[in-house]
Amino acid sequence: MGQKLVIVESPAKAKTIGKYLGSNYIVEASMGHVRDLPKSTLGVDVDDNYNPRYITIRGKGNLLDKLRKLAKKCDKVYLATDPDREGEAISWHLEKVLKIEEAQKCRIEFNEITKNAVKNAIKNPRQVNTSLVDAQQARRILDRLVGYKISPILWRKVKWGLSAGRVQSVTLKMICDKEKAINEFTPEEYWTIESEVYKKSTSKSFIIKLSSHNGKKINIANKAENEKIINELRNGKFEVAKIKKGTKNKNSLPPFTTSTLQQDANKKLNFSTKKTMSIAQQLYEGIEVKGHGTIGLITYMRTDSVRVSDEAQKTASNFIMNEYGKEYLPEKPKEYKGKKNIQDAHEAIRPSYIELSPDKIKDSLKDDQFKLYNLIWCRFIASQMANCIMDIITVDIKNGKYGFKASGSKIKFEGFMKVYKYLTEDEENNEKIPELIENEILESKSVEGKQHFTQPPARFTEASLVKTLEENGIGRPSTYSPIISTLIDRKYVKKEKKAILPTELGNIVNNIVSEYFNQIVDVEFTADMENKLDNVEEGKENWNKVVDEYFKPLEKSIEIAEKEVAKITIEDEVTDIKCDKCGKNMVIKHGRFGDFLACPGYPECKNTKPIVEELKVPCPKCGGKVVARKSKKGRKFFGCSNYPECDFISWFEPSEKKCPKCGTFMVKKSSKTKGNYLECSNSECKFIEKVSDNVEKNNDNNDN
Repeated sequence: MGQKLVIVESPAKAKTIGKYLGSNYIVEASMGHVRDLPKSTLGVDVDDNYNPRYITIRGKGNLLDKLRKLAKKCDKVYLATDPDREGEAISWHLEKVLKIEEAQKCRIEFNEITKNAVKNAIKNPRQVNTSLVDAQQARRILDRLVGYKISPILWRKVKWGLSAGRVQSVTLKMICDKEKAINEFTPEEYWTIESEVYKKSTSKSFIIKLSSHNGKKINIANKAENEKIINELRNGKFEVAKIKKGTKNKNSLPPFTTSTLQQDANKKLNFSTKKTMSIAQQLYEGIEVKGHGTIGLITYMRTDSVRVSDEAQKTASNFIMNEYGKEYLPEKPKEYKGKKNIQDAHEAIRPSYIELSPDKIKDSLKDDQFKLYNLIWCRFIASQMANCIMDIITVDIKNGKYGFKASGSKIKFEGFMKVYKYLTEDEENNEKIPELIENEILESKSVEGKQHFTQPPARFTEASLVKTLEENGIGRPSTYSPIISTLIDRKYVKKEKKAILPTELGNIVNNIVSEYFNQIVDVEFTADMENKLDNVEEGKENWNKVVDEYFKPLEKSIEIAEKEVAKITIEDEVTDIKCDKCGKNMVIKHGRFGDFLACPGYPECKNTKPIVEELKVPCPKCGGKVVARKSKKGRKFFGCSNYPECDFISWFEPSEKKCPKCGTFMVKKSSKTKGNYLECSNSECKFIEKVSDNVEKNNDNNDN
């Protein structure tokens, strides 16, 4: 038998697959796309049915020559790019440049990189799916038309280098609108009343909350009303009116989709969407695992489906039975319903080898790889386990015309929660209520009113933004991370801790695009376009027609904007830092490697300085100033301002406090289990001291 050529996107994927196929197969990587629209011109013939002009990507010429030579000497070529629109398009371009006949069944795909999945794919090749290619091509052309037609207006009227994207623009508007709502928000005062009560026979107390007056929900608007009610309550008696006991089945969550994985990783691991997808790609393509070689650890990570294959379900059931016992299995395998209008092209994200629990392969994984794999593995196993059963109790307590409530719960059978903890805020804050009887009189330790003010809407985090994009049908699983990354890279938005808020530049761009290109920033219009692209993928619509329907009205808006948009000057932010060469106040400039200080006297004075965050802590080595810096990978660390004379460095913020045990400097740390604490930097000591919860968490660098 002659040799066969298999082409994938990445060397990591090639290494994993090559191990499964043996010496008759040559596995090569295309390193992503090999052809694309030219960067220097539009590359789309608007007058000729929007036909694209593809060129070989710079630097890919030698690679393509190599692939052509291999394809000629091999009996068969298999295109094994990722199982999505982008992967299908890469295969189509490879088919064209390698001159493979369209009728040939050269396309193979697999949802997980395992030996069985790869070999089954080889046995079942198909033709390249032109409908999938058309959907990708339509998206690419739409994005090119928006970017190359609107961006030059922003360059001329605002600042060179700006961009307007089809999906990025509506996302930016959502962020700007949220910030506007926050700024316009007027807080309103309200009060709540709680009482700490206990049984006469025991000193064990619990909190009850005022909920009604004469059977209707109560709203307390001011201090006077609050004090009047408290006086009445103190003169009355707290009587148990009704006790309701029962059990509640708490359902497990479905396995991860791209969106829910990004949300959970952001909330629980403090990972950005970009970081989550990068690590998930590594886990999918293959990791060197001791005793197993290079294997793909998870299924394809770009999916909107919660569907699980029968084989995976059966394997999970056997694992749960053997590992946890029969009682942890549901009566029948669980099925989860996906949201409407999903593509459902692939399974949910799950481990490829269920028996490889995170603890078994921890030594083979980097720290962040382990964290994400653990999250995916636990969520999937939990999704196939029996429900958690909780004992619940609700108590109604009356005091004259006023009604109070208290509720409590405890876990009767942990079920899936043995693997994956999942409690709502109410469940976590539930009271432990003692045994009570109806009509029993309770003693009151205190009755207190608390003043509150209504809060403005919360700013988006990456997690909540991804959730909102998904709920509104904007973008698709593969686009959430690039959308957010682009907005941050363009300086349209910035992150303060986890919150995302618009910059001055972001607001300016949004105002222009919203005024002159309102269809681009319309949520319903953008969602409808996503649905039309799905229809193209399914062969229900013609891609040229979809592009034309979008671009024709846009073209008119571009003509108007060219004439009407006024020139806008963005002033540099002036600091109180003096230029040490000419004495002028330095300004903040934005460069490709981040912000920096520059003298406004340029070009006469070309002085620049890096922006450093100075801490009020002396250097533990030389007594100089400790400053926050960033590594080449963008991770925050702390060093001495006297570098290179002083080589002090720490990944955690140093504290002024010395360790009471060994005298070494202590560093600030924080975790969900320990809260905020100080830890001795001496690895042999590791003395820990708890600090107040209002101490700010300083280890935000883990998100980079």
